Amino acid sequence: MSEPAGVPDGPGREGQTWAGTSLAARLSSFVKLPHTLFALPFAGVGVVLASWEEDSHIGAGLVLWIVVAFAAARFAAMGFNRIADRAIDADNPRTRLRELPAGRLTLRQAVVSVVLASVVFVLAAWQLNPLCGRLAPAALAWVFFYSYTKRFTTWSHHVLGLSLGIAPVGAYLGVTGAWSQPWYALVVLAAAVMFWVAGFDVIYSLQDEAFDRQRGLHSVAARYGSTGALAFARTFHVVAVLLFLAIRWFSLFPVGWLYTAGVGVMAVLLIYENRVARSALADGLNLRRIDQAFFRVNVAVSITLFAMTLADRFAGPAVWSGAGA
Repeated sequence: MSEPAGVPDGPGREGQTWAGTSLAARLSSFVKLPHTLFALPFAGVGVVLASWEEDSHIGAGLVLWIVVAFAAARFAAMGFNRIADRAIDADNPRTRLRELPAGRLTLRQAVVSVVLASVVFVLAAWQLNPLCGRLAPAALAWVFFYSYTKRFTTWSHHVLGLSLGIAPVGAYLGVTGAWSQPWYALVVLAAAVMFWVAGFDVIYSLQDEAFDRQRGLHSVAARYGSTGALAFARTFHVVAVLLFLAIRWFSLFPVGWLYTAGVGVMAVLLIYENRVARSALADGLNLRRIDQAFFRVNVAVSITLFAMTLADRFAGPAVWSGAGA
């Protein structure tokens, strides 16, 4: 299996895909496996935040089931999206070499893989606790619903964002088996992830502005143009940073200054991301720069915030004792 391509190799070839011909390589490209790095660290954030409430049974087994549940849900969601959009992808020069329109996977293979991933997700959720098991079908329904939103609403970016926002909430529930106190703590966490994702998805959608408009598809870029889309992306990222900071300011979870420093690094990375996107637009929508803004920076954002939240947790009560200062 070859390494994932960082940038497109040719017309229609996307970044973060494999050039290999094995079934594993084709399935990995089908769901863009490297994009798991966007949200998996936020599932880790959910585990860390939950550990303040319940850490007595956090072990390798529990973490493994959380990872399995997340990976299966993401596979099912992305695979379902590719199935739903296969005709649209075939018409789009940027996506026509995806596995289904290019014939690298059959529709039957795609459907079977999505069904199997969905079953694994539900089973893994039940392994965590009854609450996660009962909520698993609703989570699947939401991530599947996203695949059709671009057909009727400009704000599909937020539906996608909330799909990823489920990751830290689900991980938290997987540890505690109960909703947060106060109840709105998890809501703020999910909303923060939602706005972060919505911002970078708007940037990513710049590549399809003309195609979306021609096909009658809805996106912020298609409705407001590239300049307007970049303004929305910046706004969404500002809101995301403020929501992540609100977790500390309002003591929604017992995080301290290391977590806050992580949010600060996140803010710097998002400023850089938006500057790269603006530069790409000025350079005639340079796809290499869009890829840099979309993938590399956002992986750094998610991993950094997880690492700093984890470090904050290990720092112990001494950090939290000054959280209200």
